Amino acid sequence: MTDAAVRSRKPSTSQRTPAGGAPTAPHSAAEAAEPRIDVDRVTDLLLGTWADTRREAREMIKDPAFWRVDGLGMDEHRERVLGQLHLLVEQGGVHRAFPKRFGGEENNGANIAGFEELVAADPSLQIKSGVQWGLFGSAVLQLGTTEHHDKWLPGIMSLEIPGAFAMTETGHGSDVAAIGTTATYDPETEEFVIHTPFRAAWKDYLGNAALHGIAATVFAQLITNGVNHGVHCFYVPLRDENGAFLPGVGGEDDGLKGGLNGIDNGRLHFDHVRVPRTNLLNKYGDVAPDGTYSSEISSPGRRFFTMLGTLVQGRVSLDGSAAWASALGLDIAVTYANQRRQFDSGSGTDEVVLLDYGKHQRRLLSRLATTYATIFAHDEFLQKFDAVFSGKADSDADREDLETLAAALKPLSTWHALDTLQEAREACGGNGFLFENRLVGLRADLDIYVTFEGDNNILLQLVGKRLLGDFGRQFKGKDAKALAAYAVGQTAGKLFHGAGLRQLGQTVTDFGSTARAVERGLRGDQQHELLAGRVQQMVADIAGRLRPASGLSPADAAALFNANQAELIEAARAHAELLQWEAFTDAVTGIQDEGTSRVLTWLRDLFGLGLIEKHLAWYLINGRLSTQRAAAVSSYIDRLCLRLRPHAQDLVDAFGYAPEHVRAPIASGAEQERQDEARAYYRALAESGRAPISEKAAKRVVS
Repeated sequence: MTDAAVRSRKPSTSQRTPAGGAPTAPHSAAEAAEPRIDVDRVTDLLLGTWADTRREAREMIKDPAFWRVDGLGMDEHRERVLGQLHLLVEQGGVHRAFPKRFGGEENNGANIAGFEELVAADPSLQIKSGVQWGLFGSAVLQLGTTEHHDKWLPGIMSLEIPGAFAMTETGHGSDVAAIGTTATYDPETEEFVIHTPFRAAWKDYLGNAALHGIAATVFAQLITNGVNHGVHCFYVPLRDENGAFLPGVGGEDDGLKGGLNGIDNGRLHFDHVRVPRTNLLNKYGDVAPDGTYSSEISSPGRRFFTMLGTLVQGRVSLDGSAAWASALGLDIAVTYANQRRQFDSGSGTDEVVLLDYGKHQRRLLSRLATTYATIFAHDEFLQKFDAVFSGKADSDADREDLETLAAALKPLSTWHALDTLQEAREACGGNGFLFENRLVGLRADLDIYVTFEGDNNILLQLVGKRLLGDFGRQFKGKDAKALAAYAVGQTAGKLFHGAGLRQLGQTVTDFGSTARAVERGLRGDQQHELLAGRVQQMVADIAGRLRPASGLSPADAAALFNANQAELIEAARAHAELLQWEAFTDAVTGIQDEGTSRVLTWLRDLFGLGLIEKHLAWYLINGRLSTQRAAAVSSYIDRLCLRLRPHAQDLVDAFGYAPEHVRAPIASGAEQERQDEARAYYRALAESGRAPISEKAAKRVVS
């Protein structure tokens, strides 16, 4: 593969620069006489391991019955989405993860892949279906036993039992272990008493709670014989056949939100509501009729994390959904930028296509590169998830790795989606602000993705703690010199593939070879060294600063950790970026077609160099790049954008979206028709000899 940063042949682009300032560039690879990517092959790569399922889901949502209807009020939108859930049931689009004996497929990876595609129809539909089958139904499936499955899963699958997933409380979001709701066992009646003892313990932000849910999986502190055994999950009926709350159950509607208004989010509270002992979903912990508690997992902390780990698919699906929402936004923005023209400064030349401007290339193509990286990383992540949940690779270590991946990748993809959709909106100007062109609606709906299923910063802190833990285990009993020289090596090779660490063969303090390599052009292996080296040194530095904590009081140790929290989160983010870069590289390595390989290598390089540019201050401060090489990074990026510019349309076409998925007038060809009409008009006017001359030209004639 030819490396983008050292490739000597200049891109095939005219150097004629109109007065408006932008070069007239070829708009396609064909015009540039360059090898084209194999669009169909790249689509296959992007759709990934469960491509057939994704295509099946995309074919289903071509039906307008699944589409979001702009302008609906909140109440109408909610009812439309509820009707769409019934359509999903009719078409078998939501049962892939459920047991075969109930009509499911026991195919966990395919289930997530199909679910993610619903974001192109209406994110409210996607998330409400996720609440019903991915959270409420999954809690019964993953935390319950055969008795619970037989009793409730058929109704959950058919939507006869719409339900809420009652974990989050007004006073506790990400800190699930500290929730206030209690479930106190009464041995005399063999019932649990579900109670919210104070206002902050109300269950909040719950889909299906305001209107449609007739039951909920309620997470509460299990108390029996005066002992709190921590958070467990209970099946609790909410409403009667007329939709009225059952005795002791109350709630409120969360009302209008910043997005996802097709979902009836609400609050629930419980005033000593009694449920049978058997309503405890008891796969990991049980209570006997006399109140005796038992569990195969003796450690309360490990038991808690095991239970929550079975529900990780929420984070998995948000990672993929956010990646594909970014792809949809870029499909719209790049297509429009390839057709919309602006500015000729009165020189008489054609106005310039937006994507010919360097800034426009920077703002869209760099995000396109990140979106490819996010999609490729997600497919490897989804493979890991499927291996764990299918039982093919389901050790404690596998589950811990899966949790770490979820906590690392979901923050990056959801933040990237918000950034990309906002930039795409701005790049489309006033047209981007029109609701009909999808970008503002997608941006609003995706906003909450950075918060639910775990606040992004909290998730990255979990990743940082994992990195520190692995770091410490490597050096248990070793001296300070060994600690200073350690290279973390905690990369995708272990987490994605379980194939051991990818050792880099250099210590944290050996900067020379990296600096010389950068001067040879920032090829892929040098990008990897720079990205991995940043993770290594950041973790080593934080570990060194936290070493005194073991000798401090709990309060002082907490203060020391708090002082390093921001840097720990940044190290975790750097680690996740490295995972994405490696996944992108793995995908490129497997491509046989020369043209496709070349273009996707450029795109991978744009992603890698973009990360390096974003963190240039760190690389300079830590001596990883000279000032000259640091200054060269931005020029490399500009060259890559020029090389990729003729391939931009192919690269977004490879997302595989049909017009029924995009549904944005500015990406439908209408803009091209407007531009062609305008240019034809002015051309005919000029040829007619009746075209007026400009005031400046008239003054020159007079003078």
